[in-house]
Amino acid sequence: MKRSFTTLTEATLITAVVQSGYGEIITDALLEVGIQGSTIHAAMGVGIRERLGALGVAVDAEREVVTVMVSSDEVDRIFERIFLAAKLDVPGMGFMYATPLLQAATYVPPSILSKYVG
Repeated sequence: MKRSFTTLTEATLITAVVQSGYGEIITDALLEVGIQGSTIHAAMGVGIRERLGALGVAVDAEREVVTVMVSSDEVDRIFERIFLAAKLDVPGMGFMYATPLLQAATYVPPSILSKYVG
């Protein structure tokens, strides 16, 4: 059997760096709109806000980083969903960004692939 792969070219990676505990809130919000493939990992960060601890000593801030790959036509909808779920309109809650992907590859079931390949 010849192995092959399908390259996705209209994809965007959304990355959100959020307060610890908000990763699961984001993934739950994504599940509600049918997005199942997000990844959460823990991170440590130091910023100006964390330097205001006792005696001006820098305090490590635990964060979670959530990444999700979406089709480029869904970016605005999913970006807003994550922004609201993570409460990023509140100072100090985190930040997020979207990165267009040149190409991405994963298994695509034949039933889905046939809809897009003529």
